Amino acid sequence: MSTNPINDRIKAEITSAPIVLFMKGTPQFPMCGFSSRTVQALKAVGAQMHTVNVLEDPEIRANLPRYSDWPTFPQLFINGELIGGCDITLELFESGDLAAMVADAQKAA
Repeated sequence: MSTNPINDRIKAEITSAPIVLFMKGTPQFPMCGFSSRTVQALKAVGAQMHTVNVLEDPEIRANLPRYSDWPTFPQLFINGELIGGCDITLELFESGDLAAMVADAQKAA
């Protein structure tokens, strides 16, 4: 079986930290409203996150949607598992579940 270097890079990014956010821009300078709102929700629950700016990495931007089977950005991964995009993250934030997921992920790290 041949390995796919870009999928290997994506997997390495996803597993590099308990909380990984693939986004447009950076937490300091988000380049879209969805990324901005996702970062705000994560910061509000004290998440220590690793972010990947997909605008600076066209290979990841092109291949992550196929890898994760999720078409849009941002994409939030916790403990290597796709949580979802902006809408799901905000729903989890409003229900209180995001805080618990982040706390558990950071405790386990």
